[in-house]
Parts: sequence; C-alpha cells; structure tokens
Amino acid sequence: MKRVIAGMGRLWPGVSVALSSLLFGSALQAGCGPLADACQIDGGDYHIVLPDTGDEKALPAVMFLHGYGGSGEAALRNRAMVDGLNDRGYAVIAPTALPRNPGGPRSWAFLPDFGGRDESAFFEAVLADAEHRFNIDRKSVVLSGFSAGAFMVSYLACATPDQFAAYATIAGSFWRPQPESCTGPVRLMHTHGWRDEVVPLEGRYLGNRRFQQGDIFAGLELWRDTNGCTTHAPSHSGSEGGTLRRRWACGTGADIDVVLFDGGHRVPEGWAAWLADWFEDRPLSQ
Repeated sequence: MKRVIAGMGRLWPGVSVALSSLLFGSALQAGCGPLADACQIDGGDYHIVLPDTGDEKALPAVMFLHGYGGSGEAALRNRAMVDGLNDRGYAVIAPTALPRNPGGPRSWAFLPDFGGRDESAFFEAVLADAEHRFNIDRKSVVLSGFSAGAFMVSYLACATPDQFAAYATIAGSFWRPQPESCTGPVRLMHTHGWRDEVVPLEGRYLGNRRFQQGDIFAGLELWRDTNGCTTHAPSHSGSEGGTLRRRWACGTGADIDVVLFDGGHRVPEGWAAWLADWFEDRPLSQ
C-alpha cells in the first residue's frame, strides 16, 4: 500500500520513512505532515497522513481524536487504522489536545469545568487548514475519537451536529449527568469492547467519585430520541465471530450503528473497514 507523505508544500507518493530521511534529511522537517513537524495553526497543531489516490479530487477524511494523555502523532502509529483508511481513499487527520493543567496530561475540553480551548473552533480551524494545504473535502469528514477523544466527539455531535458529515465514537460516550437533549439528528457509529474495564459499557466513577462515566446504553437512548427514532428496537441486528452489530435507521442523516466486539479498551483491528463501509452506506465488513 502506498501512502503520500506531505511536506514543504509538495507530495511524494510511496516514500518510506527510512528512504525519505535519506533523501530529504532534516529539510523534510520544515514541512507539515506525518514525517515532518506537526501542522501548526492558531490554538494548536495536527498531523495528517494522505492516501495515494492518483487523481486531483478532493479527499474525504477521518479526523481522529486521541485518548487521554495521547497525541496526534502517537495516534497515527496505529498502522491498522491508518493504512485501512488510506486504502479506502481517506486522509487521516490527528489533532493534539492541550494539557488541562500546565505540564499535565493532554486531554480534550469536553466539559465546561475543564476550561481551556474552544475545541469546536479549533477543529474548524484544522479543517480549514487541511482543506487549503491538502485538498480535503470538508463536506466528507467524519469526526472520530477513542476514549477521551470519544467523549469529545459525543459532546460536539450533541451541540453542533452539522459541523461534520458524521461521527464515530470508540469506547466513550457522555459523562453523568448526560445532556438532557441534543441539538439535532446525526449519523453516529459507536464501537465498544465487551470486556472494556477502563470505560465499561455501564460507566464508572473517577476522581474519588467527582466524575462519572455515563452508561453507553443510556447515551444511545438519547441519540435515538435525538434522531426521532419511532422505536427503541433496532431495524437490523446480527452477530459474526464474537462481534454484535445493531442499527437504527431513523431517516436520512439520522442513523445509529453500534458494533460491540469481544475485547477490551482499544481500537479493534477491523475498525477502519467498518467505518468506511458504514459512512459509505454499505453493509459492514465481516
């Protein structure tokens, strides 16, 4: 599989990390992309990996928000996820969160008490920059995230459902008390491990009971109400190899897909293909 390395305003198809270091050395660091320094914008930075599509069409993308203490650069080390999305023609954009406290771990400001950066405005700035530098199609971007990144995705989707084309959460939803209502319908795919003990499906307390992760199923009930679903029963359900899938097709731009896999707190191996199939409205890959 060939990837495109972005840097210094040019594109080099299929150049490996080792070869690019030999050919371009430190000069590549003056650019912006997966092998260069992060793309710097007002308020923060992001990394990006582009597919080698062989044409000039604007690219669909998945913006992936890392978990607690992570970074955009570290998120792109998940080669199964990045290569899987690149193979389907998607760019992968990975912003980096800010520390909640000076010198502390990085995480997203999804609750008002966390303060800090206006994440919605920051993501909009990332999209604008990626559109300009890398020809990203802003109308075909999925906002996704893992763990704390999924918490951020959930709250942003609830408050500004039209900011992205769709939303995909992995191992995270709302905290207690969860919002009483959301602004409007969304396309949402939620993935979770049955054996997740970091963010259990039923939630848990954190910080000497100061915070409580919400119940994933209660969050799904809120999304069904938000999407105007006429029944709580799924329109489709099935299982394959230890993976349970349920879908609520509640209208155009108002569908919910849930994938529960036999695993813990992680991004499952097949997630990239599941996401692409769902976003392109195909049956999910087995």
